[in-house]
Amino acid sequence: MLAAAAAQRSLRVELEALLGFDELPAFEENAPTFAENAAGKALHYSRLRDGMVFADDSGLVVPALGGAPGVHSARYAGPDATNVQRIEKLLGEMRSKTGNEGAAYFVCAIALAEKGRAIAVVTDRVDGDILESPRGTGGFGYDPVFYFPALEKTFAELSAEKKNQFSHRGKAFRRLLGAISSVL
Repeated sequence: MLAAAAAQRSLRVELEALLGFDELPAFEENAPTFAENAAGKALHYSRLRDGMVFADDSGLVVPALGGAPGVHSARYAGPDATNVQRIEKLLGEMRSKTGNEGAAYFVCAIALAEKGRAIAVVTDRVDGDILESPRGTGGFGYDPVFYFPALEKTFAELSAEKKNQFSHRGKAFRRLLGAISSVL
């Protein structure tokens, strides 16, 4: 749940966990885009609870793989696969790729809704390359194989603060704050 109050030149945002989330009817993420999945979740849960609700959907896109893993990033190697298994599958599919075919990007879409009405949907991305083997111990998901050229490191090699500065989620959340401030 999201509560926001505008102040001169700044926005104060208080985030709260959606109370009783585990007891609410689940939303099935089966849309073809990150934005549609995020909007679907935000609309669904905003009908079940008071206040503004935001939800996100994010993942890794590799154009040389036809956009995979894409919206299936978390289920890429199967519904119960580990991060290691997802990375192994990705690297296996990337073995025949060369040069610019290693290009990839992370996408994050965040939707904000209240009482079943969409208020904002924002997206952002960060571009990088897929490495041939994992590097680093931080982060999660595909971070160990996602090389960020601007800092010459994988996302798994960055501190949480540095990653938030450059990541798709950090950039999308800052866009969401801008959208909130424009509607208040």
